[in-house]
Amino acid sequence: MIASALALLIMQVGPNPTIDAFPGLPEELRDRPPRPGQDTPETAPALSPSGEKLAECANRSRTDPQAARDYAQRWRESADSQLELAQSAHCLGLAFVQQGSFVEAQRAFDIATDDVPFGYPAYQARLAAMSGNAAMAQGKPAIADIAFTRAVGLATEAADAPLLASVSIDRARALVALDRTEDAALALSNARGNDPANATAWLLSATLSRRLERFDEAREQIAQAALLAPQDPAVGLEAGVIAALSGREDEARRSFESVVLVAPDSEEAAKARGYLEQLQS
Repeated sequence: MIASALALLIMQVGPNPTIDAFPGLPEELRDRPPRPGQDTPETAPALSPSGEKLAECANRSRTDPQAARDYAQRWRESADSQLELAQSAHCLGLAFVQQGSFVEAQRAFDIATDDVPFGYPAYQARLAAMSGNAAMAQGKPAIADIAFTRAVGLATEAADAPLLASVSIDRARALVALDRTEDAALALSNARGNDPANATAWLLSATLSRRLERFDEAREQIAQAALLAPQDPAVGLEAGVIAALSGREDEARRSFESVVLVAPDSEEAAKARGYLEQLQS
């Protein structure tokens, strides 16, 4: 009975039970504030008076995207610096995202990336990643990979390891969508190396390793993700799937039960309950 239940679990899981996260619609389509404690030239776009305009425009984009578009257009027409040109296009892209106009958003983020003056490679990297994510939202991973590759180069130039990890994760999602799984695995390895505390990098590494049937690697990677994010239901769900497909039914059951306990109303809990029913049948 357990064997048949596991067969059903495999069919239901398919290639990726965390599909909303990998590839999915990325977080980078949101404006990213500087990390606390940073005080470098890279934070100047956020700390300058024009940075205050960008923050205001970004807030408007969440409540009234059309008003934010109008604001960004007026700002662009009156901009008195290269940085303001970049930030006005940045805000225009955010407004288009809120309206679901990802083609226009991608174009705006590309313009913003090109408008950034010399000396702000981290800001350029974030904008290039936003362009890539807008391309992903259109189902165009090949175009997204071009933008993410640019973002990786800019983050490397900025010597910003956590940012480099983040854009490497973005690129990995595009590579998975292109069925370039080995390249995706390398991108995720780079992400883990640059930011070992990034739980998402470990979770997605485990997911990809499991898809490639590298279960020993997957178990090590999901264990590290669990150490970093013990309350994340996506981590518990993936741990359960890896355990089930590795023939560790008791371990899988405990993982699924933990998901239901920690986040009973989540989508992951609903899936975990279904898997538990299969294991008990």
